[in-house]
Amino acid sequence: MNAPATTSMPRALPAEHRQRLMGIAREVAFSEGARLFEEGGRADRFWIIRTGTVDLDMRVPGRQAAVIESLGHNELVGWSWLFPPYTWHLGAEAVSPLRTFEFDATAVRKICQEDPEFGRTIARWVGEVVAHRLQAARIRLLDLYGPYGSGSRT
Repeated sequence: MNAPATTSMPRALPAEHRQRLMGIAREVAFSEGARLFEEGGRADRFWIIRTGTVDLDMRVPGRQAAVIESLGHNELVGWSWLFPPYTWHLGAEAVSPLRTFEFDATAVRKICQEDPEFGRTIARWVGEVVAHRLQAARIRLLDLYGPYGSGSRT
């Protein structure tokens, strides 16, 4: 659940960009079991976790959804808001009471267009998160469906 240094928002963004982003944040709480979003839905916002845990999951035909990764403090929940067609690639559920900072995706994309340096910083951060999540999904799916030991990180 601990984010690598480059995917944790405070470590990934310089102070001035972090302050600008947090200037448009709003505090939101979710109860345990709440769905933040569903795979295939419209990605119009994203969150930074303050407290609690979120499971990212993927629908698997004929099976229960597979939990890909658990996210915690200071981690980004949702990256699909940055890339057209702005639809969620995974689902997300609060597995404990959750307090977050919520961001309107349209507002953040507008700031990214107006301030190219800010936009590059956000794109690099989100890209690192996407790369990390892709690797986590690969390992998790190999653990679930591959030959024994195929998902190990060795």
